Amino acid sequence: MSYSNLPALSPEQGLNRYMQEIRKFPMLEPGEEYVLGKAWVERDDTEAAHKLVTSHLRLAAKIAMGYRGYGLPINEVISEANVGLMQAVKRFEPEKGFRLATYAMWWIRASIQEYILRSWSLVKMGTTSSQKKLFFNLRKAKNRIGAMEEGDLRPENLKRIASDLNVTEEDVTSMNRRMSGGDASLNARVGGDDTIDSAEWQDWLEDESADQATQYEENDELKARRALMIDAMDVLNAREKDILTKRRLQDKSVTLEALSSQYNVSRERIRQIEVRAFEKLQKKMRDLAFKDGLLPAL
Repeated sequence: MSYSNLPALSPEQGLNRYMQEIRKFPMLEPGEEYVLGKAWVERDDTEAAHKLVTSHLRLAAKIAMGYRGYGLPINEVISEANVGLMQAVKRFEPEKGFRLATYAMWWIRASIQEYILRSWSLVKMGTTSSQKKLFFNLRKAKNRIGAMEEGDLRPENLKRIASDLNVTEEDVTSMNRRMSGGDASLNARVGGDDTIDSAEWQDWLEDESADQATQYEENDELKARRALMIDAMDVLNAREKDILTKRRLQDKSVTLEALSSQYNVSRERIRQIEVRAFEKLQKKMRDLAFKDGLLPAL
């Protein structure tokens, strides 16, 4: 799948114009998205895949704008977001019942974060999970307490940030020094200095409650989706939870016959309970995803 025929963001074009172009692509209804997904999975229908990608370009751009302040070209960040989106479409399985947006956001964020890590050469400063977490959360921690000073942090701010992020003060100082000079001014222009489409970074700031770095701090899609599922499991009663877990959430599923003996009901009844429990779980997970902002309204 190629994105050479997708709208591209370039310095000549400008950010505003790009956003206007991608808004021309219609959002998909659940049924239409399912049909397109099936066409791509079963027949390698590239036109269907293209529609799935273009209908979610706004999602990719919205997430990309959340990774501001790293001093990286916005056109490259959005391009990486689109690469992640296409990877999600390639692996999309509509039969599992999730909307593409729920699945794609993790791939988009992973692609962006990998690009940021490569660009900042974290290999030279270490690549442990704690260092990556510190890298993506230090700027937010500084903003939260108003630590806007240049150079080294004041002792009181250094101590508080180290405590909040559960790292040593030495780690905070070292990372802060490596990241100094990488911040972009909120008044810096994007899309060109003198073009009519030019805009300032602050024009695209998102609500701080949409914390992409924290939601996906270690590029761990499975961990986040599992947490969502665990919360959603509360909608099931004890029997539904047990049957669904043994039928669908274990490496080796328990047979209908074994469960029918356990609960002293027919195999068909077990199957009905399993299907109903799965449907309830899907609905609850969608509701939680919207509530937590994982399915943003674009």
